[in-house]
Amino acid sequence: MPKDAGLAPAQYNEYATLAEVGIRSAAHAFVDDEKLEREWQELRFHAKPDFQEAVHEYRRFRDLLGATGATIIDLDASDKLTIDSIYTRDSILVGPKGLILCNMGRASRTPEASENAAAYRALGYQVAGQITAPGTLEGGDFIWLDRHHAAVGLGPRTNAEGIDQLRTLLGPAVELHVVTLPEPDHPDDVLHLMSIISPLDADLALIYRPLMPPTFIAWLQALGIDFVDVTDAEYPTMGCNVLAIAPRRAIMLENLPAVKSGLEGAGVKIITYSGLEISRKGEGGPTCLTRPLRRI
Repeated sequence: MPKDAGLAPAQYNEYATLAEVGIRSAAHAFVDDEKLEREWQELRFHAKPDFQEAVHEYRRFRDLLGATGATIIDLDASDKLTIDSIYTRDSILVGPKGLILCNMGRASRTPEASENAAAYRALGYQVAGQITAPGTLEGGDFIWLDRHHAAVGLGPRTNAEGIDQLRTLLGPAVELHVVTLPEPDHPDDVLHLMSIISPLDADLALIYRPLMPPTFIAWLQALGIDFVDVTDAEYPTMGCNVLAIAPRRAIMLENLPAVKSGLEGAGVKIITYSGLEISRKGEGGPTCLTRPLRRI
């Protein structure tokens, strides 16, 4: 039986009310100090997270998600996964026909899709398909605007073959706009589509304009979307990574006063969290830490 059976119809966008979300805690992703010591440099974290403080930070972050009323799916630890597995958005997409398993652009993250999908399947979610080599696709490179419009980033983690497979899985009813992303400073670094845009309502998105192709801006404007701009000063500290939990309600990292002020000026209610250990050191903000599975 499909997961949606008997439930309110799911909304395919990034801003409707969060109803169910998959997460992996710092305790289950980082596991212990020894695992962090082995992996943080190779995976290009800015610094080694403090394990105990990361666990405390994550508990506070999870409390914020719980306060939304959404059902939280806590994913288990696995010896097949790296510390990157705290960023649960990337391994799986959600589509009208079911889950789409990604083939991650970073090879060390490949096992995440099957590990996470097994947990979701056990709860009744169906799998519509998966991206296979030589195609690559990561969830941070994909956003829904509405049921018939989506965008995908073409860059270091998502390639053209992966996008072709995604287009087939989504079907002809979805217009998929391809956004060519700039090269990151280092080939192992990540610049996802959601590094430069966070939708917050049907007619509002937070963007970092200098990295937005003019054709993408024009496409969004044609869909009736207005923008709040992230400043150059706050972009490097993940100023554009904001998680909508309902229309014009969002969770974001603290210490981003210009972004917070701009969003509040557009009528967005903001909740902030401290994410030095779980977000800033690994370049993964609140959208990265969560895999929204249902919005209503």
